[in-house]
Amino acid sequence: MLVNTRWTRTLFAVWLFSLMAHGQESQVERLGIEVMETLPHDPAAFTQGLLLHDGYLYESTGLYGRSSLRKVDPESGEVVQRLALDPGYFGEGLERVGNRLIQLTWKEGLALVYDLDTLTLVQAHQYGGEGWGLCFDGESLWMSDGSATLYRRDPVDFSPQSSVTVMQQDWPQDRLNDLACVGDYIYANIWKEHRIVRIDKRSGRVDADIDATPLLALSGRPADPEAVLNGIAHDLQNDEFYLTGKHWPRMFRVRFVPVAQ
Repeated sequence: MLVNTRWTRTLFAVWLFSLMAHGQESQVERLGIEVMETLPHDPAAFTQGLLLHDGYLYESTGLYGRSSLRKVDPESGEVVQRLALDPGYFGEGLERVGNRLIQLTWKEGLALVYDLDTLTLVQAHQYGGEGWGLCFDGESLWMSDGSATLYRRDPVDFSPQSSVTVMQQDWPQDRLNDLACVGDYIYANIWKEHRIVRIDKRSGRVDADIDATPLLALSGRPADPEAVLNGIAHDLQNDEFYLTGKHWPRMFRVRFVPVAQ
């Protein structure tokens, strides 16, 4: 009996690739949303960045001529402080470092630095490319630009330190938007998708995929293709998250829970 060794090697390679792909897939944990509380949210807010500090939410909103920086009471949705950005700036990701807030701009190449208490602009850093999401892990800032790359930056002068490519099942995961740093992980909204990924910041590997689809029916969002899920803030004390979307009249306090396979 003659054996076609080339065909055998091809079959073995296909089998091995399939086995490896299945192994990669099984390592991505599937998580869902448990809604703990539904809260009011300003439907005029084109939410781009969100964080929680001392019982208040700080929110960056976008659109030219309508961008702002806000301090919000999460229970009532009341905007207790608001700073309008220059009409030529499109607000994006937001993070706190000590007593400073840092707000990205989309195409203007500026990271705007504010005093936390007064929301007074005190400094600005320049960077190349687009600004999307921003989070702080206690040592470094992590920034997204809509690609599959996350950039690690110095929290003082915003200088670039390193970068990592985010991969999900051997494919680059692009459209990374708003970010939340939580321990060794970074949670990221995927732009125009109703899901969030959890990224191992050391390797860039996506190790959990979170389905936020159930929030759509609860959100009250308008029939607008831009009214997508965006805005993720971590509550360290309770290990919960605040989630909302662009022009959503509601915000949700949630937990991420395993999904039955």
